[in-house]
This record gives sequence, C-alpha cells and structure tokens, in this order.
Amino acid sequence: MKFTKMSLVAALLMGSSAFAIDNIKMSGDAKLFYNTTDGISGYQAIKNSVLPQKERSSLFSKDASAADAALSLDVTADLFKNDLVSISAGAGYTVISTLGLENNFVSNVWAGSHEASAGTGATYAGVVGGAKVENANWMDEAWLAVTAGKSTIKLGRMELDTPLAFTETWSVEKNTFEAAVLINQDIPDTTLVGAYVGNGNGTETFGQNLTSNVQGFGLAVGPVVNKNGEFGTYGTDGAYAFGAINSSVKGLTLQGWYYDVLKLVDAYWLQADFEMGGFIAGAQYTSAKVKGKGMGANTSATSDDVYAVQLGYDMKDVVTIKAAYSVVNDNTQSLSANLGAAGFNTATSTGASKLYTEAWWNYGYVTRTNTETIHVSVESPVNGIVDLGLYYTDADQGNTSGAVNPNFVGTDMQELTLTAGKDFGPLNATLAYIYTKADDQNINPNSVIATKGDAYNSIQAYLTVNF
Repeated sequence: MKFTKMSLVAALLMGSSAFAIDNIKMSGDAKLFYNTTDGISGYQAIKNSVLPQKERSSLFSKDASAADAALSLDVTADLFKNDLVSISAGAGYTVISTLGLENNFVSNVWAGSHEASAGTGATYAGVVGGAKVENANWMDEAWLAVTAGKSTIKLGRMELDTPLAFTETWSVEKNTFEAAVLINQDIPDTTLVGAYVGNGNGTETFGQNLTSNVQGFGLAVGPVVNKNGEFGTYGTDGAYAFGAINSSVKGLTLQGWYYDVLKLVDAYWLQADFEMGGFIAGAQYTSAKVKGKGMGANTSATSDDVYAVQLGYDMKDVVTIKAAYSVVNDNTQSLSANLGAAGFNTATSTGASKLYTEAWWNYGYVTRTNTETIHVSVESPVNGIVDLGLYYTDADQGNTSGAVNPNFVGTDMQELTLTAGKDFGPLNATLAYIYTKADDQNINPNSVIATKGDAYNSIQAYLTVNF
C-alpha cells in the first residue's frame, strides 16, 4: 500500500543480514487494486488531444474507474556458506493482469506495464478507443550476493532503497534496477554504501516520458514500470551512488548521499532523524545540479535546493501525529522544470520523493520549483480494531513564469486523504478516500480560455495477500 514505507536503514541492512537463509525460502504477494474518480481523467485539458474527450464522470462508473491484479513470487537460497564467506542468490517474477475487468467493470488500468494490442490509441498503456489490453509479466529480480566479514556485494537485478533512486512499492507494480551494490559495516554503528546503477525498468526518462505510461494519457492511474517491464539505461550511461548512515548517538540517525548520474546530474542528500520518548524530529536537505546542458537545461541556472523539517509525537498503540514543512528554491529556470526538483525519485517519472512533505497520492508537486509545502498526518490503530490515517498536503507554488516547461507555471495543489485498513491474517484490506484540488488537474476540456482545475474525489480499494 502506498502509505506503508520501509525505513531506509532497515532496507539497507537487509543487504548484509538477509542472506543467512537456510536452504530455500519462497515468498510473495497477490494484489487487487481499484480506483474510481468523479473528475476528468488526466492532468491536463485534453480538448485538443488525440484522445477522445472526457466529461466529468460519476464515482464507480466504468469510464471513471481502473483496476489491476498482480502476482509476485520471490525465491532466495544459500548457495555456499562457511566461516569466511557465504554466497546467496535470489529471483523474483511479476505478473500483471486486468482479470478481464477492462471494458466490463472498468475502462482503465492501474499499471503502466500493459500494452494495448489493437484499436485507436494502441500505443497507450490503458484502454483507449477500444484497444485490447495485454497482460504483462517480467523477471523483476535476479541477483547474486557474496558476504565476507561485515561486507556484502550484491550483483544483478534488484530492489533499491536510497533517497534519490528507489523501488516504489505503493503501486500494484514495482520498479527494480540492474546494479552492483557494496555494503560495509566495519565501522561501529555505521553503514557505508557504494553502488553503480546501470539499468532500470521504471520510466527512467527523468520526467520527460509524458506521452505514454502516465496518468491522463495511458489512463494508467499508478504507472511506475515500463511497458512489459522492459529495462533501459539509467540516465544516459548509468549512475554512481555513495552513502553513509550512522546511529552512534541513541535515537539519532544521520545519513549523507552523493549521486553522479553520468552526463546528467550531480545530486546530494543529507538527513537527520531523531526519535526518543515518542518525540519525533527530522531535517532534510537535497540539492541537484545539471551537468553542462544535461536534460537540455539552461546552464546559467540549473540547480535546485530543497529544505524540509518535521516534528511529531508517537504515543505507542494510540496515535502518531506528524507535521512537516518543505521549500524548494525559486530558480525559475531550474532543474525541476525538467526533473521535478532535487527531492524526487530519479528512477521514474511519477515524481515520487522521500521528502517528509510528500503527498499521499498526488506525487511530484512538493518538489516543483518555488514551492512551499505543509504536510500533516495522523495515524491511529484504534485499539487494534482498524488502522485509520488522515493525511493533508498543501503545496503552494509561487510565480514561475520563467520556467522551461509551461505546465509547471504557478501550480498549487491541495490533497486530503482518509484511509482505513485491517489485517485478516495474511490479507490486508484498505479503503482510501482522496480529495484533490490541483490547478493542473480536472480542467474542463470544453473551456475556450485557460482555466484552473476543479476539485474532485477519488475512492480506492486495496486487497493484498502476503505469503
């Protein structure tokens, strides 16, 4: 589910601890996700688009709804182990299917990995002009890991969880990478990470792949994977990432990262998180700078800086409350016009980020140039009966009249999300209500003058069985 996030430290430590596996271990999950909205499909007005015009739809109507099912299977095994060295391997496979729901109960799909096989709009990911949607399947993981002492090297196709290149797990599909990762823990309370990322199967065109596999064009509401899960070069020639995570001080976790996306971008990420006695505090700073004329940006102004802070309180088993604030610099010819700013996930064009202020559903707004964002969340298990969540995001973008991309000029967004979830053994069932008011969404396609979008509502249902 979108609101469930593994901590960065935990994900990295898996690289050195998860390989002590006896024989063979199999795991996976089955998912069925559904979305319906009373807004006009897509982010932009489509009056002049090649797609058919869409009027405002009603909740639960076929044309206003999308669904997909996914099955993921993973296997890990010890290949060799003695007192000095252990060797492990893992593989994973994903299958995405509409289960025949398209054009019967829904007109759109959730995943971007589908391919339309015939009919008008066959180049798009979703159901357009009667096109038939094909199921998708691909091997999402295939890795080999060698551990010696407190060092582990992992090679192959895998998930990653770093601030600016990570696997997104909120959708019915997940993106993975082809990489080499080295993790070392010889320094007490410190994890050192070095990685080379060569390929990825997210829409790794850094925000410019907006003609397919994106909400409003492909009519896929949660796309994070390329068509048929195909892998392509990360950036132009891959990327290097280096990080250090330290927890020497009780309750305090510090981390610093540097990214060299070859021929494109240099980026940094600094973060400090403190938690003790229920008190929560954190600070983030991230910066990215285009190299030369990478991404076609204006070299006179090609950097972005993002600052974020967070305060909160966790009353165990009762309620967790957090409030966060972030600000992106006001560079009107900035990197965000091409990339969505320094705080976003460089692996996909969905604009997701690990900033404290990131919205629950409408990703990408908080990292746009000259944007200030307030984010508040309240989560409660309600005595173990049902897990409730309330999330509010207000992203206010100032004047960006000089922006390279006119779609990013002065765009504000407000989102309110309410969630209710419950575990029934291995089954998790979650419902979400989302209120969205964004200047560049739900625009009347019949308007003859430029207008801002109207507010609209969405309802989502998530069913996940873990095994």
